[in-house]
Amino acid sequence: MTIEKAARALGIAPSTLHRCLNDGFIAGEQITPGAPWRIRINDELRLRFVESAPEGYVKMFRAMNLLGVSRQTILQRVKRGELKAVHVYRGRAKGIRIQVPAVAPDLFDPLKKN
Repeated sequence: MTIEKAARALGIAPSTLHRCLNDGFIAGEQITPGAPWRIRINDELRLRFVESAPEGYVKMFRAMNLLGVSRQTILQRVKRGELKAVHVYRGRAKGIRIQVPAVAPDLFDPLKKN
C-alpha cells in the first residue's frame, strides 16, 4: 500500500507513518531512492498500533533510563527483534512504548535493607 492508504488502514496520520519508517519501527520498500514508499500491511503490523499501551510497556524516555542506552539503540533493538514495541495512537500520550525486560540487580548497587 502507499503511505496514505496504509495510514488510513492503521488509523494514523501519514506523517506518523513516515516517522515510523525513518525510525525503523516498521519496514517499507522503495523501488529506487526517492520513489514512493510501499508498506505491506499484515496482522503483525496491525498489532503494533494500539489505542493504549499494554501492561509492562513504558515510554521511550523511561526505557532509555532503565536500559541505559540511547533512543537510537532502542530503535535498533526493536528493528532486530530484541525488544518489543507498540505505537499508541490515541489519547494525549501518543507514541512508541517499549517492553523492557526484567533487569537483574546490578553488581554495584548497594544492598537494600529489609
